[in-house]
Amino acid sequence: MIWLLRFVLLFFLFFLFSYVLKSLFTSKRKLEAARKHKRFLLIDDQDVRKNFLLTYKGAIFAGEKYMGPADNTFDVVSIIIWPENAVSLKGLVKDDFFYMDKKILECYPNAEIHWKSPVKEFLQD
Repeated sequence: MIWLLRFVLLFFLFFLFSYVLKSLFTSKRKLEAARKHKRFLLIDDQDVRKNFLLTYKGAIFAGEKYMGPADNTFDVVSIIIWPENAVSLKGLVKDDFFYMDKKILECYPNAEIHWKSPVKEFLQD
């Protein structure tokens, strides 16, 4: 009986330890840390059906990928990006958006990037 209790306790400790480690290294936690430190971070699952998140200079953006034919293969051909919170765009300049475009195009070279409002209007000026 004592061995069974020890085994259950050991199993519970292992489960608790793995849960803590998993929660420490989640992508949402990394995104929030990068946002606080005003760094660039792109969190993207290579699955086309899943959106990506990126942060740059304290602003968080979400992006939607669309697949289509490109150079005799199917690849991501269109990306739509929008800010999660328009207030967080304060202080960003056009070069910041061009930098984000360049970083996204490194991952998806055949993609055409479209920004949603209010960034779209800002970049057209």
